Amino acid sequence: MTAVKTIIALDTKDLKTARRFVEMLYPRIKVFKIGPVLFTAYGPKVIEMARKKGAEVFLDLKFHDIPNTVANAVRQAAGLRVKMFTLHTSGGEEMLCRAAQAAQEEAARLKIKKPILLGITVLTSDKSGMNTKSEVVRRAKLAKKAGLDGVVCSVHEAKAVRKACGNNFVIVTPGIRPKGAEAGDQKRIATPKDAIAAGANYIVVGRPITEAEDPLQAAKSIINETG
Repeated sequence: MTAVKTIIALDTKDLKTARRFVEMLYPRIKVFKIGPVLFTAYGPKVIEMARKKGAEVFLDLKFHDIPNTVANAVRQAAGLRVKMFTLHTSGGEEMLCRAAQAAQEEAARLKIKKPILLGITVLTSDKSGMNTKSEVVRRAKLAKKAGLDGVVCSVHEAKAVRKACGNNFVIVTPGIRPKGAEAGDQKRIATPKDAIAAGANYIVVGRPITEAEDPLQAAKSIINETG
């Protein structure tokens, strides 16, 4: 079974703290997620900080707008040399297709590796009562059809997505908590072992590591669980 890679969510409000986690955890952790709070405060500077240390960046801004606007945002993200980034599948097929095309064109223009485009399916905090599994699979199929590389979904839907979209489709699973950890505001959580069994490629872990007394030891424990 292929080892699942761990991504650490830098869900902090200041650059100093984010830098401390990158310096502490890299190279044990090679990919760090930067979301809207940190990026809104510091912009590309926080991406540059992580990349200067040698780490890769998962830019989680969940693009969702008219197709032309999203395509232009995708070009900018590719130019920042991020490893992967997110956009909402609810934006529709045209938006997703334009995004995939823009990423391919910008990567070719800059002569760099194309970033991994990930469609957001259903947020792990969602409690709307929808038939979550069927909706996630529907959106994953749409993402694949539009040319995206994979999706973000909870571990609970990952196995169904893998079956529907094949072995080469990238699955990133947030809401990961070691056994016994508090759920926080996540509704559909799972353990690292659950993620492995479901066929995830990457897991995203935040507070169980960043709020631990010894973040490095917490990261090592999770890495050991994921092979």
